[in-house]
Amino acid sequence: MQKLLVSSDTARKIDEEAQSAWGFNTFALVESAGRSCARVFVKAFPKFFDSRIPSIAIAAGSGSNAADAMVMLRYWILQGLASPSSSTVVVAKPPKRDEKNPYSEVFLSLKKMEVPILVWDGDLGEAAGRQSEDALARADIIIDGIFGTGVKGPVKGSSEEMITVVNALKRGTRAYATDQYKKPFVVSIDVPSGNSDEWKPGMPIMEADVTLSIEPQKICLFNPAARAFAGEIISLGDVFPPGLINSHQGAELLDWARARNFLPRIRPDAYKHERGTLEIRAGSVGTTGAALIAARGAQAAGAGLVRILADDDIYPILASRASGVMVSPISREGKGDRFKPDALLLGPGWGKEGDRAEQLAQALEKEKNGTPVILDADAIALARDAVFHKNAILTPHFGEFAAYVGLEIDKALNNPSKMLLEIAKEKKATIILKGHIITIAGADGRWGVIDGMMPALAAGGSGDLLAGFCGAMAARMARKGAFDGYACAAAAVSLLIAAGRLVGPRFIDPLELADKAADLAGQAWLCTGDN
Repeated sequence: MQKLLVSSDTARKIDEEAQSAWGFNTFALVESAGRSCARVFVKAFPKFFDSRIPSIAIAAGSGSNAADAMVMLRYWILQGLASPSSSTVVVAKPPKRDEKNPYSEVFLSLKKMEVPILVWDGDLGEAAGRQSEDALARADIIIDGIFGTGVKGPVKGSSEEMITVVNALKRGTRAYATDQYKKPFVVSIDVPSGNSDEWKPGMPIMEADVTLSIEPQKICLFNPAARAFAGEIISLGDVFPPGLINSHQGAELLDWARARNFLPRIRPDAYKHERGTLEIRAGSVGTTGAALIAARGAQAAGAGLVRILADDDIYPILASRASGVMVSPISREGKGDRFKPDALLLGPGWGKEGDRAEQLAQALEKEKNGTPVILDADAIALARDAVFHKNAILTPHFGEFAAYVGLEIDKALNNPSKMLLEIAKEKKATIILKGHIITIAGADGRWGVIDGMMPALAAGGSGDLLAGFCGAMAARMARKGAFDGYACAAAAVSLLIAAGRLVGPRFIDPLELADKAADLAGQAWLCTGDN
């Protein structure tokens, strides 16, 4: 099932429609969200409740996000998982006497249950010992209920102060006179407070250990510049009806379970050409490994036949290590050559000198005539001025993308999706923006996000492997007459991340990653007696 990522404005519209057209009211939505957060957190982190009652503090604003947090605490108290005496609510401001909304109602409920409620008391810079700050400092768990996605611009005032203090406690940089203070576990609801579609580096933002993200999840969570502040993201899908969510548009959150279905299964009687043939132009003196890794990636992703067209001076090196991959010297191109590739891959370890521009021009002519072309690394830089014909996939990392569009890397990192979509449409190509968060923009306006967050993949070779995956899948699609650049890119990136998760949290050889990918791809696409 597709998982939608939406903007703050779309999230607001969904909330309004739930109340105006679907029979929900704001009290029911808050109760559902808070209880769901409480249940999911206990299931994900039972250690906090196994042996004792934890001390819990809420850092609360005055809106629905604060109400969600207080419902969460109330549910734990009613279930015997928390107690009023070990809990505290710290609010930016209390509700007015005549207020009637979820925040005021749950505030009253917790007050009746004798949960201590404190108003944030003082400016930053005062000596430690303020009552509200002490309550936060003593907590095992701090629930961040200061702001949701409705915040406009940077957080200010007492809300900013609370964010600053909680972050300092979490980092262990806040000094106190006794040893009873601890580093808390910070839980954000929906998004870390301060994050929004308008957030930019330097603005205040909560540094959460985990974010309980209510579906539809918010695209600002996966802004590469902000992603680390959310910690682990756990989605909650039982608040809004799927029919309501799916009536809106946005990006899709991709994973292997969904993206593997973008390509059909391979029949038991299929022969190698039906699986697609891929030609790779890659490698140069000192970077022959890139060509081999790309070729291994193509094999792992199911290509029926892979050929490296190599410079003459590196041909002997590649030919001696090819093992199942065809290798031909560039000087033999066109001389009795019967190899007819379904897709082309150019760029891994290729360099920009010599006849590279000429080879690229030949490939782009084939792209114009319908052959899928994957451009990686140096080939992307060489193709900066090209406009494609919806048969190209570009695979830049942030540095390459910044150079491609003429921006500083920091600007390319922050909320790149809008710019990426515009460039993909302008260039008529699918673009994979690689990084800890991977964003894919199709020439037709589709876009998706893969939540990578795998530092082990930030190493030489993983990009070459991904390019090989793309090439293999593009070749198979083209062989069937149904190339889809966005679907190809989504499946390739999802396969890379899924293979990385199988390897686990350790440093890896890209060829080991290829083996894991081959297992996943085979299980997904090969029709056998066992599958």
